[in-house]
Amino acid sequence: MDTLIFRTMAPYLTALMVLFSVFVLLRGHNQPGGGFIGGLIAASAFAILGIAQGVSAVRRALWFDPTAIAAAGLTVSTLAGLMSLAADVPFMTALWVFPNIFGTEVALSTPMLFDIGVYLVVTGAITTVALALEEREDD
Repeated sequence: MDTLIFRTMAPYLTALMVLFSVFVLLRGHNQPGGGFIGGLIAASAFAILGIAQGVSAVRRALWFDPTAIAAAGLTVSTLAGLMSLAADVPFMTALWVFPNIFGTEVALSTPMLFDIGVYLVVTGAITTVALALEEREDD
C-alpha cells in the first residue's frame, strides 16, 4: 500500500496494538486472553507495519530476529515447566512466589512465565512467516 495516511499512521497503530497485546497477555490469567492471543495481536501489528513501510522497517523495530524471539520464547516456556521438576512436583505444576517489591506483595507464577514464553513463540513465528511473505527481491 502506498497511501500517505496508511504509511503515516502505521507506526502509531503498531505501537498501540503491541501495547494492547501486552495488556491481553497480562490479563489472560483471570479473564479471556493470554500468551497466544496476545502474540497474534503483536504479530498482526508487525505485519501492518511491514505492509505500510516495508520489511526493513519491521526488522529495525524488532531489534532481534523474529526466529530468535521465537526460540527465546520456547526456552522460557520450557524453563517454566522444568521449574516444577526442580521443586519435586509433576511437570508443569503451577508454582507461586509472593515477593515484596517496594512494599507491595506481587504474585509471580510459573503459569505467567509459560504465558510469556507462548507470547514470544507466537509473535516470533507468525512475524517470521509474515515477513517472509512480504519480502521482495529488492528488500
